[in-house]
Amino acid sequence: MNSNENPTVPEAPVKEAPNSDWEHYQLYCDVIEAIASLPVYYRTETQISGIMATDLHTLNTVLGATIEEQVVGTLNHMRNTWDPLEKYPLYSFVRQAQTFPDVLLRKASSGEILMGIELKGWYLLAKEAEPSLRFQTTAAACTKQDLIVVVPWVLGNVISGSPILFEPYIESAKFAAEFRNYHWQHIRRTQLSTVINIPNGIAPYPQKSDPVLDKPESDGGGNFGRLARTGIMDSYMTKLNDVQLSGIKTVFWREFLKTFQEGTNDEEARTAIYRLKQKVQQTSDELSPTVSSTLGIVAELDRLLDST
Repeated sequence: MNSNENPTVPEAPVKEAPNSDWEHYQLYCDVIEAIASLPVYYRTETQISGIMATDLHTLNTVLGATIEEQVVGTLNHMRNTWDPLEKYPLYSFVRQAQTFPDVLLRKASSGEILMGIELKGWYLLAKEAEPSLRFQTTAAACTKQDLIVVVPWVLGNVISGSPILFEPYIESAKFAAEFRNYHWQHIRRTQLSTVINIPNGIAPYPQKSDPVLDKPESDGGGNFGRLARTGIMDSYMTKLNDVQLSGIKTVFWREFLKTFQEGTNDEEARTAIYRLKQKVQQTSDELSPTVSSTLGIVAELDRLLDST
C-alpha cells in the first residue's frame, strides 16, 4: 500500500537538509564527506585471531563498541577534512553514553553543540543479513543536521586480522525517525494497532533522563525501530552484499559461515568448506593473489573446525 493508492494515506515524509544559508552549512557538508571517507582513514591496532568457527557471528557484540569508539577518534584525526579552514579549532566529536545522539560535535569550553551523529557498527558477516540497530528516537529530538550513520566492517582476512571499514550508510536522523513511523503506520501490512505513542515536550539534544523514544501500542515482535526492515536501507544493503572479500561476495561468505552454527556436525561443515574451495578454484585458471588468499582462509576455517 502507498499514498498514491489510498487517498486516506498521508504523503510520505520528505527529507529536509539544513538551509544553505545556515552559518555552519559548509561544516555539515564537510562532516558528511569525512564520514564517507572513513574507510580510507580508519586505523586500528585491534587484532583478532584464533576465534572459534562457531563464534564468528558474535564479533559485533565483541568488537562493536570498540570500533564505534575508534571511528570517533578517526573523525577527530580527520579534522583537515571537515574543518579545512580551521574555523572550528575548539570543537571535537565526543561520545555520550545511553542517550541520543551517540556522538556530538561540541565545543569543549561552552558545551555548544553544532550537530549530532547516531553511530552504529555493522558486522557484515553476522547471521542477520541486515544491520540490527534499533532507532526509536522521536523526530522532535533531531535537528535537520543530525545524522544516523551505520559503519559496516569485517576482519581484514575475513576470519582473522584487524577490522576494516566499508562505505558507511549516512541518513538524516530526523527523516529516518519520520519514515520509520510512516512505514509502521501506513506501509507495513498488519491487522494490529498501528498507533505510536509520541512523547511531548522533547527538544534536540535531550538529557539522559528525557523520555525520547516513540513507542508503538502493539509490537510483539520487537520490530519497531529496525530501520533495515522499513526499506529505507534496501539499495545500500544490496550494494554491500556485492562487496568482494578475498574475491568472494559478502552475501556468499555470510551464507557459507552460517554453516558454522551450534548444532552443525563436522561432516556438514567440511562439505561446505569443500564446496567453497571448489567454487574458488573454478573462478580462475591461475592461482592469483586473491584466489590464493581465499584458499588460505578456507584452510584456516578447516583448522578452526578441528579446534571446535
